[in-house]
Order: sequence, then structure tokens, then C-alpha cells
Amino acid sequence: MTDATPQAVHDIQLYGAAAFGAVIGWYIYYINRHRREEVTATDLVTLIGIIGGTAVLALFPSQSVLFGAYGVGLAAGFFGYFLIMVILVAISKNFGADYFLDGRRKLPTGGDYIPTREEVNDHAPAAMGGSPNPVRTPDQAQQPRQ
Repeated sequence: MTDATPQAVHDIQLYGAAAFGAVIGWYIYYINRHRREEVTATDLVTLIGIIGGTAVLALFPSQSVLFGAYGVGLAAGFFGYFLIMVILVAISKNFGADYFLDGRRKLPTGGDYIPTREEVNDHAPAAMGGSPNPVRTPDQAQQPRQ
């Protein structure tokens, strides 16, 4: 086989590349959703490094069918996370569209509750920089910390 002849790509390779991209896309959305600081320019550089870095290009050469499958999987994972969040919020009685704007949710006693930045960070997984503090109930959240 010469370099001018394209190598045959099996379906399992395409599915594998797409699945790998979906996992990376899902995780990128997850990381950005649970971030603690404001977005900076270095975040964009890091994201580009993750999505199209040397390791990915070594696995899936650019302008190949495998890289295309990886890209489709990346988009599916990224937007799939958001779509599942939209579905879960839509079927929940405790959350509305405002949840995506400021984390607003319904209190069990009625009315709405908007968590503070600190409370959101306290609930973030420890791997994302959140503290391993136990989850506070909305009644506890309305009381000042001691």
C-alpha cells in the first residue's frame, strides 16, 4: 500500500473515534458548567489544546475519516450534555429555564431560591475545586454560615 492510497477504515474505528470524541465533548461541557472562576483567554487556548492537540492528531490524523468521526462525536457529547440538562430541567417541577441563567430553583416551602456563588462552589465536586462540605438544605442555605 502506498502513501497515495487511503487506508481502509473499519466501522469499529469510526464508532471508536466518535465515542472517544463524545466522551471528551461531554467532559468539556461538564468542566465548563462547574467552573469556579470567570472565563479567561487562556481557557480558549486550553480548550483548543484538548480538542485538537497533538495526542488527538496522533490518534486521528487531520483530514481523515477518523478525525471527522471524532469531530462528530465531540459535538454530540458537548451538545448532548446540554440537551439532557434541558430535558431534565423541563420534566422537573423544581427547576425552570431560569436555572440555566442563575441556578434558580423552587424551594420545598414555595417560592424561588437563587444560590450564592459560594454555595454553588461548595456543591461542585471536589475534583472541580469545590469543597467536600456536606450539601446544605435550602433552609440551612438561608442562614449565615458559622
